[in-house]
Order: sequence, then structure tokens, then C-alpha cells
Amino acid sequence: MTEEKNTIDFGFKTVAAEEKAGMVRGVFDSVADNYDLMNDFMSMGIHRIWKTTLQDRLAPRPGQCLIDVAGGTGDVGTGFVKRANEWAALNRDATLSQKPPAHAFLCDINHAMLKAGRTNRDNPYREQLSHICGDAENLPLESNLADAYTIAFGIRNVTNMDNALKQAYRVLKPGGRFICLEFSHPITKSFQKFYDEYSFKAIPWLGEKIANDRASYQYLVESIRRFPTQEAFATRISEAGFSRVTFENLSGGIAALHMAWRI
Repeated sequence: MTEEKNTIDFGFKTVAAEEKAGMVRGVFDSVADNYDLMNDFMSMGIHRIWKTTLQDRLAPRPGQCLIDVAGGTGDVGTGFVKRANEWAALNRDATLSQKPPAHAFLCDINHAMLKAGRTNRDNPYREQLSHICGDAENLPLESNLADAYTIAFGIRNVTNMDNALKQAYRVLKPGGRFICLEFSHPITKSFQKFYDEYSFKAIPWLGEKIANDRASYQYLVESIRRFPTQEAFATRISEAGFSRVTFENLSGGIAALHMAWRI
């Protein structure tokens, strides 16, 4: 963000900072109905493996509370409570299994994305999920609430990333876990070249053919390129107050898990 001019990137464009949230909302209003389907096509299903890795690192347990930001369709939140329930079923004699069921708050600034998640009546875990319309930079949740905070493919769309990270720190309990899954930067130049060729040509084309929306997917590809490197983003997480900040490259750096603790 350019503080002097109060402008910010929107893909490869530069826009007034106060306009970005509305523009991003427009993108996700457009793609909400096809969001999960397009993720499968764009990543050839690999995003599901990345999210499984996220759950592995979280290791959900009964009694825990998750805040999943940009979590409208509910796949991360549902995975969290499902894992916690399965752990309780396998450890019936353990003290931890006697705690109340895990709960996930799905917070998203976009009504259409939340609607896409809420209307999934086949979700057997919906009683353990709460849907909240809220901004990542000003979460409508109390401080020291959650055992874990996740944001998957959402942090690059906020207007002020540092404010969002500070909010993540605020809503976590001391000892709480922060995990961000985000598209990132391939670790070799040859892989980056291949990835650029695929993403700039194939993803907008898929958006046009499947979702009838080329422009939104062109923005999504461009926003990935504007996202900080793994090392630079780790520095910003540290500057927000987090400790033990690490990252784990997935699929050669196409995506990365950024992990930290509120100590």
C-alpha cells in the first residue's frame, strides 16, 4: 500500500484504498456459487490436499474454538470440527474427549460466500458452526476467544494485511495457533515460468468457461503475483506480535502454510 497516495494494488491495477474492499466483494459475489468447483478445476484438486495438511498441523481437539476468516463456504471450519469429533470417538477414555464438542466461527465479509456455506444442508457438522459476516481487519469477535485462527486464500484480498494480522493476534488466546494457507511463489525459476504460463492462460479461461466470469479469475491470478514472498510475509507475521513463525512450502511453493503462535 502506498501511504502517501492512499492507494493499493487490486491485481495489477492501482486503486484507491477505500475502494478495494468493495471491489473484492464484487469479485466474490460473482464467484460464490462456483467457488469450490473452480478451486477443484484450477488446482486439479490439489487444494484439498493442502487443506488436509492444514488440518494435520492444527490437530483439532474437542473443546477447542476456531475462527476461520474468509471461511464462507465452510470447508476448513467443517474439517476442523470433523477432526475433533473423530479424535473424541477414538479416545473415549481420554479426559480431553469429555470436553464439549469443538466449534468453528466462519467469518467472511461477503454475504454471498456465507450463503453458499449456510445452504449446504447436507453438512452433518452444521450445529458446530457459526456464520458471521465480518471484516478481517475489524473482527466482530471478542479478544482472547479462540484456540486457533485460520485464513485460507483470503489474506491477499484484504485492504490492510497488517491490520488483519493484528486482529488475528487479538482474537487468539495466549497459546493460540495461527495458520494461513495462501498461494505463494514457486521455489525455482523454471517452475515459476511453468506456473505463470498455466495460471495466466488456463485459470482465466476456466473462469470464463465454467463460471462465465473471466475478469474475476484474472484478478485472482494477478493478486497472487502481488502477494509477498514467503520470507517477507513471515516477517510481517512476526511484526504483528506472533512468535515461533514458520512457513511450509506446498507443491513446490505454489502455496505455503504460514504458522505461528500467540505466546
